[in-house]
Amino acid sequence: MVTATFRFYEELNDFLAPGRRRRAFDAPCARAATVKHMIEALGVPHTEVEIVLINGVSVDFDRMLNDGDRVAVYPKFEAFDVSELLRVRDRPLRTLRFIADAHLGGLARLLRLAGFDTLYENNYQDDEIESIAARQHRIVLSRDRELLKRRTITHGCYVRALKSEQQLREVVDRLDLSRSARPFSLCLKCNAPLRPIDKAAIWHRIPPRTRAIYEDFSTCDVCEGIFWQGSHWQHMCALLNETMQPR
Repeated sequence: MVTATFRFYEELNDFLAPGRRRRAFDAPCARAATVKHMIEALGVPHTEVEIVLINGVSVDFDRMLNDGDRVAVYPKFEAFDVSELLRVRDRPLRTLRFIADAHLGGLARLLRLAGFDTLYENNYQDDEIESIAARQHRIVLSRDRELLKRRTITHGCYVRALKSEQQLREVVDRLDLSRSARPFSLCLKCNAPLRPIDKAAIWHRIPPRTRAIYEDFSTCDVCEGIFWQGSHWQHMCALLNETMQPR
């Protein structure tokens, strides 16, 4: 058995037992324990961690712990350029694509509204989420920290907020999504691309009042839904405009 001293910073403290928050503490480690193993044994999903320093030197998750090591664990840095430091995983995914667990259906719809490819089914099992995320290089969104601890999930985000609009704000801020949004480009139901469609081609499917007021329509080729810029669209515009404003 070896003993290492740990210090977690900023929001990572939310995952720790109260007596270990915002202070250095000693923890016993198995002789073969890696950085990833101990961080998660203490309650912090590895997907929440951006940089680990041991004795002042940046390391990756596979570094074995030695007796007397001092381990500093940091989340994503918002205000500082840390590009010169070795991070614990490869660079961010080239394409931002998400998969949301069963508790985040409202968030998934709002991300699609903002134009982010987001898979969601309310019957997804954890093994299925893990497999899809690895195969399709997706970021896992979850309120289940045990799911985010799975080794093959390399990119994930623990969602703290409970209401979907607050969750959207949280994810946009944490992952700096505001400049990548493409509002109203995806179907809220199917996650498939929307395309413009001529009003005459769907005339028989549009309510008479809608035909009289609106000229521009789009459709989803998967569910064949029809969309126009009605009052719901205006409400969603206001939500996105507020959410996508940098803070």
